[in-house]
Amino acid sequence: MSHFPSFEVIPAVDVQDGEVVQLVGGERGTGKRYGDPVEAAERWTEAGAETLHLVDLDGAFEGERVNADAIEAVVEAVGGDGVGLQLGGGIRTAEGARELLELGLDRVILGTAAVETPEIVADIDETHPGSVVVSLDAKDGEVVVSGWTEGTGLDPAEAATRYEELGAGAILFTNVDVEGQLEGIDRDAVESVVAAVDVPVIASGGVASVDDVVALRDAGAAAVVVGTALYEGQFTLREAQAAADGN
Repeated sequence: MSHFPSFEVIPAVDVQDGEVVQLVGGERGTGKRYGDPVEAAERWTEAGAETLHLVDLDGAFEGERVNADAIEAVVEAVGGDGVGLQLGGGIRTAEGARELLELGLDRVILGTAAVETPEIVADIDETHPGSVVVSLDAKDGEVVVSGWTEGTGLDPAEAATRYEELGAGAILFTNVDVEGQLEGIDRDAVESVVAAVDVPVIASGGVASVDDVVALRDAGAAAVVVGTALYEGQFTLREAQAAADGN
C-alpha cells in the first residue's frame, strides 16, 4: 500500500474498555464516549475515509494490548475494503507488530517502544518494509514518552531524523499540548518536523476546524488525524477532505 499519494484526512478510532473515546490533553479518565468501534469504523469508511487511525488506549497506558478483540473486529469489518488501517497502543515488540500486520493491519505505530529500543523499527521493517510509523509526541517543544508523562529533552525534528534513519516509513507527530481540546494546531512545529525528514509526516492533535486541516496540508503534512472535531460534529469528513483537496 502506497503512503498517502495525496493528502488524507484520517479519522481516529481510539478504543478504551471496548468503546470509542476521545481523551483531552492525553489525560486518562477524561474521555468522552462515542460508542462501538466497529460502528464508528464503518461510519467513517462510508463517509469516504481512505485510512483509519486505530488506538488501543488501554494498551498505550498499560504497555500491552488490552482491546485486541475490538481492534480485530474493526479489521474484520473494514480491513478488506481497501481501507488502510494503522494501529498504535501497547505494541512493544517486533513479534507483536508482525502478528498485527499479518492480521490485516497496514501500518503499526510505535511510540515508547521505538524510543526505548530503536532496533525494533529496523527489525519489523525487514519483513514488512515501510509499515512502521514512529509516533512522536511533543509537549512544550520536547518529545515525551510513556503516555506523555516523561520528557526526553529531544527536539521533535531531531527525533524525527533519527527515526527516519532507523527505517521509519512515516512519522506520526502529535502535539500533546493541544490534543482533544479543539484549540487549533501548532503549524510551526509541524513544519519543522516535515522539513527534517523525507518520509511522510502524519499530523495529529488540536484540529478544530477545516482551516486547521488546510493549514496542516500547507505545512507539508502528508495526512492529518482528526478525532474530537469529527465526533463532535465541528465539520464532516467530506468537508475536511474537500477543503484539503482544494475543492
